[in-house]
Amino acid sequence: MSEENPPRQLKRELGWFGAGITGLASVIGVGIFVSIGIAAGISGTAVIAALVVAGLLGACNSLNLAQLAASNPVSGGIYEYGYKYLTPSLGFTGGWIYLLSKVAVAATAALGFAGYLLNATGWGERHFLVPVAEAAVFIITLIVLGGMQRSKVSTIAVVSVTVFSLLFLIVAGLFVHFPEGFETLLAPGKTSSNWLPNFLHSVALMFVSYNGAARITMVGEEIVDPRKNIPKAVILTVIITLLLYLGVAVVSLGSIGAEAFSAATAEKAAPLEVVAESFGIPGAGGILAAGAVASMLSILLTTVLGVSRLLLAMGRRGDMPSFFAQLNSAGTTPYWAVIFLGTALALLVLTGDVRTTWAFGTFGAMYRCVIVSLAALRMSDEERMYPKWLSWVSLFSGLFLAFWVEWYVWSIGLGLIGIGLIWHWVAHRIKLAGQLKLAKF
Repeated sequence: MSEENPPRQLKRELGWFGAGITGLASVIGVGIFVSIGIAAGISGTAVIAALVVAGLLGACNSLNLAQLAASNPVSGGIYEYGYKYLTPSLGFTGGWIYLLSKVAVAATAALGFAGYLLNATGWGERHFLVPVAEAAVFIITLIVLGGMQRSKVSTIAVVSVTVFSLLFLIVAGLFVHFPEGFETLLAPGKTSSNWLPNFLHSVALMFVSYNGAARITMVGEEIVDPRKNIPKAVILTVIITLLLYLGVAVVSLGSIGAEAFSAATAEKAAPLEVVAESFGIPGAGGILAAGAVASMLSILLTTVLGVSRLLLAMGRRGDMPSFFAQLNSAGTTPYWAVIFLGTALALLVLTGDVRTTWAFGTFGAMYRCVIVSLAALRMSDEERMYPKWLSWVSLFSGLFLAFWVEWYVWSIGLGLIGIGLIWHWVAHRIKLAGQLKLAKF
């Protein structure tokens, strides 16, 4: 895109609180309602320590993202940083992996919303699952098409319900089980010669749960006074996420124990409802069910919002069709990107069998962490807001934790990167051919 004809920019109308809510909404879904149980099945009560380690490492990565976004407040996040500070291939593959993993997560969230809602209302028949999920995708697409202000209000509403349910779980759990001393939490668990690999595997899984900063950077072009507000939003997201995760983990493992918590995750995919029901408080399970329903909506909403902005950035550079870069008359939303994303999700939901590929999400988070760290290391002293050692810690932790992701996930991830690079080459050859054709005239 030439400087004589620069692309239209999205309107800046999101403050630090709204940006923080966007980041928070993207991490209090599947992560807190399911992945803690998965990690507890791997490392037992050590998952609490894994949460702390993952939170500290995630904070380093988030601060890298914060300073990159503050200096480059544009749509596209990691995709744009890779292009500017590294190479087009690294920038593209970072955005490509983000795009694929988040589209799968969004479709899963739509089906998860339908499943939780139908179970909570007693309409658990399987044939209602897809229609309800499709209705959720349609409504969320309309909300995002309405622009950032409408999306912000909707996000605050659903996040408030989720946070209230989690605070209820933490407070009620402390009230019920604290007098007993959390015996199940303090009881010695099974020892294993693989305790260190299991612990590191849990850290890698939980690292994904602190990735809210990535969603904030995707909407950086719409944040007011980005150099001040983006870091504040990122820090808010990291702190609240860590406190909520630790509170939920302590209460859950202290109430029913690591083995029962892991079993509830595998068998019912709703472990926090099982924890709440153990309190013996009428309606406790229903409150957590409402929180789970709201969290699935928040994941769907923030994913459509963030990925549509990524498509906008990719359309501007020619990595996706150029019409994705078109904005509505008010300059508040890339409407073709939103419509395309809503249509793609609707088609994906039709299968009714989209699995939450948390392990692939872990691979994507590690890959993005490495690219973000490398980009942050290339920043000038004038752009840099935080010490350089934070970028080194983030880089080495991302590389190290990647070794604890299963080999088949690596195979899938590298295969998808290869497919993306082929598309990248083809798209730019088409773009170059078009430019040459115009030059002849």
